[in-house]
Amino acid sequence: MTIDAIPDFSNTEISANRSSEPLTGQLAAGTRMPVRIFEFSDEVAHYVAGEVARLVRQRNASNQRTVLGLPTGSTPVGVYRELIRMHREEGLDLSHCVTFNLDEYWPMDPQSIHSYRRWMRENFFDHVNIPESQIHIPHGDVPRQQIETMCRDYELQIQQAGGIDLQLLGIGRTGHVGFNEPGSAANSRTRLITLDPVTRKDAASGFYGEEHVPLRAVTMGVGTIRDARRVLILALGEHKASVVRKSVEEAPCEEIVASLLQSHPAAEFVADAAAAARLTDVRSPWLHRRLDWTPELEKRAVIWLCQQTGKPISKLESRDFAEHHLADLLHETGPLKQVRSRVFNSLSETICMQPAGDTPQTVIVFSPHPDDDVISMGGTLITLAEQGHNVHIAYMTSGNIAVFDHDALRHVDYVSEFLELFGVNSPEIILLEQQIRQLVAHKQPGAPDAAEVLKVKGLIRKTEAVSAALTAGVPEANCHFLDMPFYQTGLVRKNPVGHADVTAVTALLRQLQPQQVYLAGDLSDPHGTHRMCAEAIIAALPIAAEEGIAPEVWLYRGAWQEYEPHEIERAVPLSPETMSRKKQAIFKHESQKDAALFPGHDEREFWVRAEERTKHTARIFNELGLPEFFALESFRRLREKL
Repeated sequence: MTIDAIPDFSNTEISANRSSEPLTGQLAAGTRMPVRIFEFSDEVAHYVAGEVARLVRQRNASNQRTVLGLPTGSTPVGVYRELIRMHREEGLDLSHCVTFNLDEYWPMDPQSIHSYRRWMRENFFDHVNIPESQIHIPHGDVPRQQIETMCRDYELQIQQAGGIDLQLLGIGRTGHVGFNEPGSAANSRTRLITLDPVTRKDAASGFYGEEHVPLRAVTMGVGTIRDARRVLILALGEHKASVVRKSVEEAPCEEIVASLLQSHPAAEFVADAAAAARLTDVRSPWLHRRLDWTPELEKRAVIWLCQQTGKPISKLESRDFAEHHLADLLHETGPLKQVRSRVFNSLSETICMQPAGDTPQTVIVFSPHPDDDVISMGGTLITLAEQGHNVHIAYMTSGNIAVFDHDALRHVDYVSEFLELFGVNSPEIILLEQQIRQLVAHKQPGAPDAAEVLKVKGLIRKTEAVSAALTAGVPEANCHFLDMPFYQTGLVRKNPVGHADVTAVTALLRQLQPQQVYLAGDLSDPHGTHRMCAEAIIAALPIAAEEGIAPEVWLYRGAWQEYEPHEIERAVPLSPETMSRKKQAIFKHESQKDAALFPGHDEREFWVRAEERTKHTARIFNELGLPEFFALESFRRLREKL
């Protein structure tokens, strides 16, 4: 396969062998409302876009218009991209559609990069044939005294359009739909609302800091949403798993607003495997139905049983299986002694003291951001280097948007003082220094950085990465900065992965010809940097394979999640000394120390997350009766569907 022959991989399906059988839109059991589960986020997008297209075509054929309720954010992007493709390639006619958007920040300039009005145009409306007069979005720039009138008019416009035929929703971590925060009444209507702190925190990355996120927003009400004839709630990613479970398994309440849709006659959750991971039917499907037992399901069930009973594997008894709805497992795969032995041996075989073997190998660790390598697998990185392997680190993006302005200015101050100390007075440097200070000083709240400032911030991340690599035992000459083109927007929102990104990865594979490759396995976010970097790597691997370069490929997790014990296929032990050195490497990323600009859903410092996560994995192994280790870093093999 040549570079020119690369297919469109924006919808590449990436599998870390999450489940024992493919999830192709199956309905979960034991929920209070339907939950349709797909393995991958792109399958969610295809299904939802297909439902929209089916309805539109059906109503077009009857010469009727289709009224759609539309959301914004990263979750529906895949849906909009698929609808755009269907419009362009399959002739999907959207000209008879009338749309009503869920919400808009207030106050908000409609031309702002943060405006949902602008977002919808850039991501959907500018690419399809919905007439301008049929597009409705709440105004974020109306004076306060006119908001109630605007909200009443919005409700009236929905009624005059005949009501919403299909309402698409995302779900926030608080359980909000639209901006209906906890406490919103089931009969509420379009109104101005104060945003929950969690909602503002989740939006902080897009605004370059939580302090820049508006305090209020205009949103359709819960009652407005419930009036829609059909509702599809999209949920993607591990960070939505907890609230999805609460929304569909617990009694409806105003604190979890999405749960108020349980009584809707045609409401349905559509989730990827990660967002559905905490559903009872997913975590313990044997409680709801009879299963065809596979080795992976057997391992999951036995580990679950150990956690339910507080026993190690070797102490499980037949009555434990009988009392926890697992008698069928013993009947199908027993006797008990063999079940215990198989699961114990399977877990024992994951423990690996020499992750690249006992002969020197060339290893590439792909790090999406400049610190993912040491945060996520720093102990293994140190181990590989200590064991004599030729370890290279490929930093795929600059991470420049994740640096505080004050850190950039501090480094500019250092350069200025350094030059003055040695009597170097360059007019060009002085002018550039002044320009950078002015660009920072005059940047509007929540606005992206100028190119000059991004260069300074990128240099900060680069020097930190090299220092961390040296601490881990990787020489500077083995640090490769790919500066992937998809990332170079200067914005939180990135471009789709393209041929230039794949070319950069392919060139490095061709240059180093590694025997082993590691890449970040946080794959559920369809537009996150980790997922997009993985797409580029996975597209490059078959190209390299045609040239005889076929490395062993392992996935590691990022700063927020760890693999479940039944998912782990390799566990690398870390000694206290190795963990201490790993923390020192993480500390080298000074711009991310104490308080990162984009901390994600966990505000603990990265070194704390890394230490507690790996100790937790070791503790689980110990509780299962395996050897006790100080900490464990876990990995899975890559299994791809291209």
